[in-house]
Order: sequence, then structure tokens, then C-alpha cells
Amino acid sequence: MLLEEQRYIHEDLERLEQGIADRMGDEPKQIRDRLNRDHEVSQLLDQIQKQSAILLSLYEDKAGERSKEILDISSGDPFKEFNAQYNKIKEHHGNYPSEQAENSEQWYKPRKGPDQPYIVESMFSGEEAYGRYFDLHTCHEAYLNLPNAKRLAYLQYLEVFDDFQPGKGGIKRADKLTDDYFKYLGDLASYLESFMRRTRPLENLDKVYEGWEKEFETAWEKDEVPGWQKEAAAAKKNAMSRNLSTSEAVWCEACEKEFKNENVYKGHLNGRKHIKAAEILAKWEETAAVGDSHAPVALAHRLRERAVAEREFRVRKLTSAMSTEKDDTRVNVERRQGMTERERAQELENFYNMSNTPQNQAPEEEENNDDDDKIYNPLKLPLAWDGKPIPFWLYRLHGLGQEFPCEICGNFVYRGRRAFDKHFNETNHITNLKRLGITNTYLFRDITSIAEAMRLWEKIQREEKKHHVDDGSVVQMEDAEGNVMPEKVYLDLQKQGLL
Repeated sequence: MLLEEQRYIHEDLERLEQGIADRMGDEPKQIRDRLNRDHEVSQLLDQIQKQSAILLSLYEDKAGERSKEILDISSGDPFKEFNAQYNKIKEHHGNYPSEQAENSEQWYKPRKGPDQPYIVESMFSGEEAYGRYFDLHTCHEAYLNLPNAKRLAYLQYLEVFDDFQPGKGGIKRADKLTDDYFKYLGDLASYLESFMRRTRPLENLDKVYEGWEKEFETAWEKDEVPGWQKEAAAAKKNAMSRNLSTSEAVWCEACEKEFKNENVYKGHLNGRKHIKAAEILAKWEETAAVGDSHAPVALAHRLRERAVAEREFRVRKLTSAMSTEKDDTRVNVERRQGMTERERAQELENFYNMSNTPQNQAPEEEENNDDDDKIYNPLKLPLAWDGKPIPFWLYRLHGLGQEFPCEICGNFVYRGRRAFDKHFNETNHITNLKRLGITNTYLFRDITSIAEAMRLWEKIQREEKKHHVDDGSVVQMEDAEGNVMPEKVYLDLQKQGLL
């Protein structure tokens, strides 16, 4: 019966391939249907691998049963072997007369109808919207409970959760070696990996993760992992290359914090926090410079740092691979914060209505609904998250019909006053001003012309030179009573006869 089993597996593999072809031939319109199709194809591919492994073991024939069966059929009476197998089948059906035969042709065909369940229905939460957005509320709460962590709102956390620099969303290096922080990184990386597997079932993610591990090992051996350099000089070099907010800002390596100018930096040097942080930094530099006499202590400390750095590296890689989902999540959270309770309820109702729609509508219904799916948008309004135009009152409220060009940003046109005002604090606009030689960018708000900005900057420079007084060039005079005054005041009083 081994030959029959081989024939059956070959037939089953052909059915699996046909089932995959039938599913890939259709392109669903909704993200839920498309994701459900990908998961079905992924399950069929796993079934092909299992069946192929069984078939390969049969062809290897380590026990020699397949060769013996072929020899019996070829050398003996073929009808005798046929009758023996026929009697076994007949005996089986005689023992189980009520057993019904299944139609194997229907096993892997796409099933249509309202009663067919979705595979992805229980995979995602309502916040994730079938893989469109992240749901990092649990990780955000864990981040807020970390010692010495910034008190960031959820929207701010979404912008910096993958940036582990102390000045951004990270914490100090000494505080990263705690068990709470290690567990937080593990939960964050596990969620991102799970989200990536759920949203990309057809990709070979194990191979991608293996490549990231090799990349981290190479960077760790070369001591090039950001924020985890072994030597203190390398760490200071990394601190000098930080992107500070202004040219006058000063970075404190001990506190791992940015200060506005040199005076503020010098003023905090006598504080208790800085003194404590400086002592911790000195101990860390001493540990990094320890020789072979304390090798076990230094090795254990370095291994603990490596475990934390590896998880941070994986989180950065996962987030960069899903940068679109990260940006969409931030926009969605910001949009929902500006909605009223009635709008949120309406959006939730639309989401549940979409979840209750039958899977894979019949072709006749799709043909009848083609005209209904066409979006009527004569005013060219921007599209919302559901692919439909936003309401006209919202379009008027945000002033999206007004266009504001900015010559400093390369003649880029901003739609709406809100986006226009916001771009003055963005990196692109500030960088372009610095390229023009303008360092004090706070005074150039609402200025979009390069010529106007240069005139204003020249005027500011002239006024600063005009009001700048050199104390060494002022001639001072002293009267008979010993009063010291400038020469001009002294001559005026002398002309008036007051001296």
C-alpha cells in the first residue's frame, strides 16, 4: 500500500497547489479579506511542506518496504496482489458500513458564504484594526513604571519608543541594566515580532530575524552598537556627534541631558543629581578600564549589557521594517483625540458593521455593487482612513483649501494653516535656515521668502553691532570730588559750569 500512499500524497499536493492558485487569483478590496487570504495561503504552504516531508521519507525507503512491494507486484501474480488489497478495502467497509466518503476535491477550494469564519477575526484587537495600527498601550504603561523614565503621553511615546537615546525616549545607561527594563524590552520586541508575523504571513521572517542577529553580532564585535561602546573615549565621541537642538546647546554626558547654553550647564554642575550621576559614570569608566585582575566582574557586566543592547537593536530593526504602520498609528491616535464622542461611536459602529459582512461575496453581488463602490468626490477632498472623502465641514474647519508655499523649504506647498504653522518647528525648515547662515531661527516664524529672511538677518546683525559697546574704548573722567563718569558727560557738565 505504500505506492497507493505515494500516489495519494502526489494528488493531495496538486490539490493544495490548485487551492493556492485559486486564492491568489482574486485580489480582495478590504484589508481584512486580503489578510485572511494570505493566512489561508500560509496554512496551505505549511501543509505542502508536511506532505512533502512524508513523501520524501517514502521515497528514501530506509526500511525497504517500498522495494519489497514493487518486487511482489512485478514478480508474482499481479491479480493476486490486487485481490488481496481489494479484500482489505471490502473488509474495512464491511466493518464500517455507515462511514461516508468525503469529496477530496472540495478540501482546499475557497469557501464562500456568510457562515464561513475569518481566520484573522481573533488575531487582532480593535485598536489594531486588522494590522493597520500598533496597540502599544500595555508597553506604554510598562514604560511609565520604569525608574527615571520620562512621563510621556501615549502620542509622544509612539514617536520615540524605538529611540533609546537618553535625550529622546530612552533612559540612562546605568538604569538600563535593571530587570524591569529588560522585561519591558522583551515585551516590546515580542509584540512587534508577533504583529509582524500576523500581518506578513507569506514572508520568511525567520530568515530576516537571523540576518538581524548576525548584523548585531558583527556590530557588537566591532564595538559599533550606538550607546553601548566599551571604551569611555568612544562613548564621549558618540556624545559629541549628537544632534543638539541649537548651536549653543551643551550635552552633559553624566546626566545624559541637553542644556540650553553654557551658563545653564555650569549652573547644574553643583546639583546633587549631577554629582550622583558623575559618580556613577566614573564607576562605569573604571569598570570598562579594568584589566585581567577583575576579568570575571567585567565580563559579567558586559554580558548583561549585550543582552539589553540586543533587544534594543531588534526593536529598532522591527520598527524600521514597519515604519508605515508606526506613522499610521501616530496619525490615527492624533485623529481620534480630536474626535467627539459621537464621531467615535459612529466609527466604532462602522467597524463592527464591516466585521459582520460575509466573507467573499458571490460574483453576482460583486458585479451589482461595482457602481456602489465608486467614490463620488467632485470637490477633490482628502481621503480619510476608510478610503472615503472627509466631510466638507471638516475640510473647511482645518482650512485645507488654502495653500501656503514655502520658498525656504524648496517651494513646498502646505495645505491648511495648521500644517503650515507646524512646519516652522520641523527639522527640514530649521535646517534650511541654518544653511542660509541663520542661527537664531525663533525670530523667523511666518517668513517663507529667502530674500526676506536674509534682509531680516542682516538687519539683526547690524543692530547687534550698533548696540555692542566696547568697554575698553570708553574714556572715563574724574572730577574734583572723585566721581567717575564718561568723557562726554564730563564735558557737558563742564560747559554748563557745574564742575
